[in-house]
Amino acid sequence: MKITIPGGTGQVGTLLARAFVRDGHDVVVLGRTLKPAPWRVVKWDPNPGAAWTAELDDTDVVINLIGRTVNCRYTPAHRKEILESRIESVRAVAQAIAQAKRSPAIWLQASTATIYAHAYDVPNDEFTGVLGGNEPGVPETWRFSIQVATAWEKAIDDAAVPGTRKVKLRSAMVMSPDADGIFDTLLTLVRRGLGGTSADGRQFVSWIHEIDFVRAIQFIIDRGLDGVMNLAAPHPLSNREFMAILRQEWGTRLGLPAAKWMLEWGAFFLRTESELILKSRKVVPGRLLRDGFQFQYPQWAAAAHDLCVRAKSA
Repeated sequence: MKITIPGGTGQVGTLLARAFVRDGHDVVVLGRTLKPAPWRVVKWDPNPGAAWTAELDDTDVVINLIGRTVNCRYTPAHRKEILESRIESVRAVAQAIAQAKRSPAIWLQASTATIYAHAYDVPNDEFTGVLGGNEPGVPETWRFSIQVATAWEKAIDDAAVPGTRKVKLRSAMVMSPDADGIFDTLLTLVRRGLGGTSADGRQFVSWIHEIDFVRAIQFIIDRGLDGVMNLAAPHPLSNREFMAILRQEWGTRLGLPAAKWMLEWGAFFLRTESELILKSRKVVPGRLLRDGFQFQYPQWAAAAHDLCVRAKSA
């Protein structure tokens, strides 16, 4: 197959490109910066008629990952960039697919598990999950994230590509030992003795091991699935349990806890938002499980063990 990945120069795109190339597929990554890679990298431009659109004439699968990072302060300028980068990329991909000589069979569009409500009790799956935005007492910045996710998904819903199946990937945090990813960030805290409980530790962490993430994407393609898909391991757990297991697998006992006010101040000085740590994301993969997907790492303990072993040997 030929697989085109707009926005594939980041961590998640690299995981996918690496796996698809290993399996013998023809991979093209579209990016704003052209970096040497074991696959072709083509310049991304959201404007109509850009050179990359010709790549879709013979593409079988499109996986659009483009979107400005949310790891920043939600200033008015950043909010505009976060929203517009997502909407304009979806519209550009939709237009390119509509004009392709042969439409791709499937378009997988990045979304986020953050679209679900802040919840401690009932898990959110694709069938009965509650979308966020109306929870009482949550910060306004959390509502902004829901607004972005909702607009992102509406853009692909509105895309007129009748010959192409559309999939919305509501992904949890993808755990990989690669540098600068979320796991690397968490492990850095553990190494420095700072990987304790965040706030009261009740907030749920939804995650997925990189191997299962890649396998789930392949599963969706092979099975001809469409619609909303939650990409998350079936067993989310509290921040308290999550960090305790990570410390144990790394071999560190000490993990200083951080009160909510400390996280708010830390996020301010790091120029990011505390939502990434404090929002409870209890998301489960209802459709993957129903359709027979077998997770290699369904439990965090085994996943953390594998990731720590690989991080130590890197």
